[in-house]
Amino acid sequence: MSNPSDHPQPPGTRRPPIAWTGIIDRYAEFLPVTDATPVISLHEGNTPLIRVDRFVEACGGGFELWLKFEGLNPTCSFKDRGMTLAVSKAVERKAEVVICASTGNTSASAAAYAARSGLKCVVLLPKGKIALGKLAQALMYGATTIAIEGNFDDALRIVRELGETGKVEVVNSVNPVRIEGQKTAAFEICDQLGCAPHFHFLPVGNAGNITAYWRGFKEFHTAGRVDRLPRMFGFQAAGAAPIVEGHKIDHPETVASAIRIGNPASWQGATDALNESKGSIEKVTDEEILEAYKLIARTDGVFVEPASAAALAGIFRCAKEGKIPEGSIISATMTGHGLKDPDTAISSAGFEATVLKPDTREVMKAIGL
Repeated sequence: MSNPSDHPQPPGTRRPPIAWTGIIDRYAEFLPVTDATPVISLHEGNTPLIRVDRFVEACGGGFELWLKFEGLNPTCSFKDRGMTLAVSKAVERKAEVVICASTGNTSASAAAYAARSGLKCVVLLPKGKIALGKLAQALMYGATTIAIEGNFDDALRIVRELGETGKVEVVNSVNPVRIEGQKTAAFEICDQLGCAPHFHFLPVGNAGNITAYWRGFKEFHTAGRVDRLPRMFGFQAAGAAPIVEGHKIDHPETVASAIRIGNPASWQGATDALNESKGSIEKVTDEEILEAYKLIARTDGVFVEPASAAALAGIFRCAKEGKIPEGSIISATMTGHGLKDPDTAISSAGFEATVLKPDTREVMKAIGL
């Protein structure tokens, strides 16, 4: 496989060693790539697994919790894992245009990897329902950005129809290689822990991630890399919980814009993951999401986008209800960085900057010294 980031160096220069070159190079044996696949990479993956003991104490203690912090991918979300593979395969197939529907993270990732590869990118977004940090990324990467007067499901329907023309490459998770890339996060968790967790918690929107993680855990188990499989626990927002409710939601609503989806593309994959792992899917309220969102930042210094906090709210509830056995090792997907949605952070923080004159004594008084 050729990597376009491997540029020749001028004579007499020495290239510093690169420890990590992306998920395709690291996990090629588990991915649908060949030596003919041009690798379009921004060195995604290898995100930290952060142990958060103070959050666990707030939950009542008794278990280990490790957060897979996907906000440290190149475009600050987990979407880069699937996008490196989707765009690499698009280039291999001589595509000229990639297209996606998005609540924000997919558009940012698609636009970045398209820019990296030289492909044209088109993104369809629900008008007025995308976090500003994500919109800024799509615009800065140069994507043709179209706001649809409707929701994500309307945008995805149009993208699917355009994909059927054969004139564009769809890079939403309806593209199977997206799921293949996203499963590498499960590989990394097992490599970083040295074992598979007992439980894996994650937010559920379009349901690609729960499908992908379960596939990854199963493949590592089949390959003999781990000796057990985790139970998968997914959480949807109460106003956008079609899998929990058992039917499509026509007008999904939640503060967690990344999971504001009423008809998940990977619904069946999610159902399979839950059934096969003896897992569970539940819904959490926006109030629970925002409380967990603030709690993880203030207990352990981890700033995540609101969608990530759906998983944390689920952990908090399960712990309080005694559903997590003593001594369990839990991993949880934090889908994106908190700076993706600065408006929600500022409006929900509960604090404002104190404005004072430039006087040391006034500052001392304000901070209680």
